[in-house]
Amino acid sequence: MSGKGTKRSWHLSFCKRSLSVGLILVLVAALALGKLAYIQLFDGRSMAQAAAAGRTVPHTIKAQRGRILDVNGRVLAQSLERYNIIGDPEAAASFIPVNCTKRTGSDCHSIKGHPVGADGAAGVARLLAPALGMNAMELGGKLSVPGRYVVLAKRVTPEVKRSIDKLGLQGIITAELSSERTYPHADLMGALIGGIDDSGKGVAGIEQMENRQLTGSDGYTVYQQGMLGQEIPGTVTRQRNPVNGKDVTLTVDQDVQWYVRQALKSGCQRFHADWALAVVQDTRTNEILALADTDDYQAGSDQAKVNSSRAVAETFEPGSIGKTISISGMLQEQVHSMSDRFTVPDHITVDNQQYKDAFDHPAEHWTLAGILQNSSNVGMVMAGEHYPDQKRYDYLTRFGIGQASSLGLPGESKGLLTSPQTWDRRTRNTVLFGQGYATNAIQLTNVIATLANKGVRADQTIIRGQDAVNANRVRVVDEKVAATVMNGMESVAEKYQNTAKVDGYRVASKTGTAEVADSSGGLGGIISDWVGILPADDPHYVVTVVLKNPHSSDGVFGSITAGPIFAQIGEFLMQKYQVPTSAPRTDAIPVTW
Repeated sequence: MSGKGTKRSWHLSFCKRSLSVGLILVLVAALALGKLAYIQLFDGRSMAQAAAAGRTVPHTIKAQRGRILDVNGRVLAQSLERYNIIGDPEAAASFIPVNCTKRTGSDCHSIKGHPVGADGAAGVARLLAPALGMNAMELGGKLSVPGRYVVLAKRVTPEVKRSIDKLGLQGIITAELSSERTYPHADLMGALIGGIDDSGKGVAGIEQMENRQLTGSDGYTVYQQGMLGQEIPGTVTRQRNPVNGKDVTLTVDQDVQWYVRQALKSGCQRFHADWALAVVQDTRTNEILALADTDDYQAGSDQAKVNSSRAVAETFEPGSIGKTISISGMLQEQVHSMSDRFTVPDHITVDNQQYKDAFDHPAEHWTLAGILQNSSNVGMVMAGEHYPDQKRYDYLTRFGIGQASSLGLPGESKGLLTSPQTWDRRTRNTVLFGQGYATNAIQLTNVIATLANKGVRADQTIIRGQDAVNANRVRVVDEKVAATVMNGMESVAEKYQNTAKVDGYRVASKTGTAEVADSSGGLGGIISDWVGILPADDPHYVVTVVLKNPHSSDGVFGSITAGPIFAQIGEFLMQKYQVPTSAPRTDAIPVTW
């Protein structure tokens, strides 16, 4: 009996426990059903909204940077469509390739028709490596780090991006729209164009100066994405299209820039100079047609980003070209006329300071025009006897010496011009013949352009569309004074017909040579320069050529070294722009008496 009672008791206990468990399960099921019913009937909308919000993500649409063009619309800098390839390491870790069968069709993974042979990051890397042309082990390492974002490759072409899209790695591998800045003629004006940084911001040259114009505004789109990161059709909630940057057109003519640079390189080699530079300016519009030097910087390179165009950054004493400024001031202040007569020795002492001409000569009977033609320092000191120091300074300033140009190019130096109160007994006279102050090629070009523009100095420009013709026009000297100085400059050009002649055209020029500091700090360096207006009877262009430390068996003077390069450039300009030939000169001011 006791055994049967024990069995019955255990059976009853088991039934009770089973019933209790069953009741609990029924209760849990009822609660679950109740919760489900509540969600469906009362809270379904908010839950769906939360789920949709979790799937909704913003995506940036990058704007393209504007182009830089030459005056004829030829591309000097442009941004091409490129993509940065991004990996999600967390998603890559759970990647399981789908073998290709009849059942899976094209929704599968394979490498040249063979199974991937690995899962996780290694499998993703094996699929991706051929498209990127990278090592699979290297890619696998990049995809094996913690986190959800890693850059696998930068600036790949659209073709590469499309091949990646076909790999079936959505949600693991994505592509962000980027761009690549390219320079079709990178060596033509490297430092002038400059470059951009990794973020796409201009950091040098035109790229920096016009960064605001060139930079666009990014857009965006907001949509829901599926489990693999793909856009769910019809879920875009808002979007804004990107606004690409605007193009910038330079006044520079690529053909002229190329020819001028070739002429400089050839001349630099011929005269064994350290470097050479040149500026070509249209006198009618004040536009810069060429701004060239012999530096071999590639646009967009690190060198182009840290070096400015030598034509705006390099400063030097202009030498005898500065005599045009002094004579202009003397004529304007009626201290002298161009036909005034002087007996000029080859050396003179004033205030215990001796001044010499560049060559020995007996006492010469020169007019002021003759002093300019023969570039006599002694004659300038004699002519300046009644020309006050303040006026010497004033006219240097009026012509733009010691002031930044209107170009606004990064790295431009404004040169150096001290006040007359600081001048010593020697400096007050050396400024008369282009020494004792420093300028750059841009300033020097505009000095002569002011004379070509009938005595009016105007802003220069290198950006097309900026109206420099009527902007900040300042009368420096009277029209008659400007014409008289140009008449004297024509006599200078006639003296050097054998080295700097432009066949068929009258030229008004001035040559200069100045000692400058060398690497040791002493005055062992030479600047040789030449500035000319052509045609002199109908000014179209001013051309400036500057060489550093030229060497020639005939001498280092600007007339011998820079002059022939000027003539070569001048002939090209006359032919390219089909400028009518000059009428004969009939009004030359006497240079001797």
